[in-house]
Amino acid sequence: MSRSPVRVATLTLSDTRTLDDDEGGKLLGELLERAGFTVTSHAVVREEPELLRAAIEQIASAASADAIVTTGGTGIAPRDRTIEALAPLFDKTLDGFGEAFRRLSWDAIGPNAILSRAAAGVVRGLVVIALPGSPKAVELAVAQLIGPVLGHAVALASGKGGHHHDHARRSGDGREGRRG
Repeated sequence: MSRSPVRVATLTLSDTRTLDDDEGGKLLGELLERAGFTVTSHAVVREEPELLRAAIEQIASAASADAIVTTGGTGIAPRDRTIEALAPLFDKTLDGFGEAFRRLSWDAIGPNAILSRAAAGVVRGLVVIALPGSPKAVELAVAQLIGPVLGHAVALASGKGGHHHDHARRSGDGREGRRG
């Protein structure tokens, strides 16, 4: 049985970019497709929390994607409010994503990695990942984190993926998560 590719909607958060000059969004889409995902839509959204929340809700309501990846607005500048906009929407946070991103970024750029607020969580069964706007950050995240993990994360978040506790419960051996 073959699985359908994970469907991903992408959003660029910017007050200055348009679809015509959104190089970061184009790069994100190309990298996701090369990693085996299907990009179902892309939009440029102004860096206003209510506009980002509305875009996320629209994608979730349309059921047109399994995941959403945003780029931009994760720094510490006054207009960077992506995390503040997303945090109230998260049903669950994926703290490990931001931790891993900053760890990998440290190797690439050094101490400036701590200024990134890249984050991920689950919103109404969709995996939502917020990346910095830097093309190098997008490349790093897709190659080393999103590509290898997104399919499994989507399966778990949607309730369609197996979980190690499910097998132990079904087998009745009481050894949840134990190998032996």
